[in-house]
Amino acid sequence: MSNFQGEPTRVLENEYMKLEYLENAARIVRLYPLGRENIFAEMNRSVPTPYGDFYFRGGHRLWHSPEAMPRTYIPDNEGALVSNILNGVRIEMPPEPWTHIAKVIEIELNSEKPQVILRHELRNEGPWAVEFAPWALTMFKQEGVGIFPQPVGNVDDAGLLANRKISFWPYTEIKDPRLILRDDFLLVHATPSLPPLKFGYFNPQGWIGYWIDGVLFLKRFDVQIDAQYPDNGCNVESYCNHEFIELESLGKITTVAPGQTIFHNELWEIHNSLDVPFIPTEIQKLISGL
Repeated sequence: MSNFQGEPTRVLENEYMKLEYLENAARIVRLYPLGRENIFAEMNRSVPTPYGDFYFRGGHRLWHSPEAMPRTYIPDNEGALVSNILNGVRIEMPPEPWTHIAKVIEIELNSEKPQVILRHELRNEGPWAVEFAPWALTMFKQEGVGIFPQPVGNVDDAGLLANRKISFWPYTEIKDPRLILRDDFLLVHATPSLPPLKFGYFNPQGWIGYWIDGVLFLKRFDVQIDAQYPDNGCNVESYCNHEFIELESLGKITTVAPGQTIFHNELWEIHNSLDVPFIPTEIQKLISGL
């Protein structure tokens, strides 16, 4: 039996990777690409809430947006029901106190490719409708580079309308040297630096990535062009501080009726190089040199 900071874990693995998840919570805490160390952040920091301490831990978790204290930070330390599915597991959490939202994560390893298929579910177990968006966050260790493709091309035939909007959180410094702003990509060099930074934007390409220790991690997600997204229309966000960097994808804002479930899927890909067709050679060289 393995453990993560004293919490029992279980393992999924195949010829491409090994993945660890908590036995008592819907959390993926470690990811080992073949022949590599864990690329996820590991931490034991917590924040107090009226419902107990919320632990960040590192790795991957499911939240609901917009962020608010204590609604977003309801502890998820126990009560998981784990069942086996083909090539993976289904982890069901009991409804949260106060919000009455129940979280589910299904984790499936592709037996033929270095891919992880994630299915996130949020179910309203309360007596009234609630408006929120699914929010999937993955925390990585530092010394890598976050890769965020930017919208390109015209919105209208004449090219008169704006095609990009980036949201910066109040504590973010625009001149932060970790940020590299380009017309085609936004890059974040994840180094232990203060103050923290956070940004978000609408990403029509449906993927973001992180380059760390010779491994390219890609997070793919569904995009709905005309949907309403949180935080000024963001379906992608990233937070970086002195301990970790987060790659976050968000679903559309939905009014969820009692008993209704909404879904948000991700596909993770693990590549052992930057040589993928949608990352230009110029960007590959820039990332490798950081």
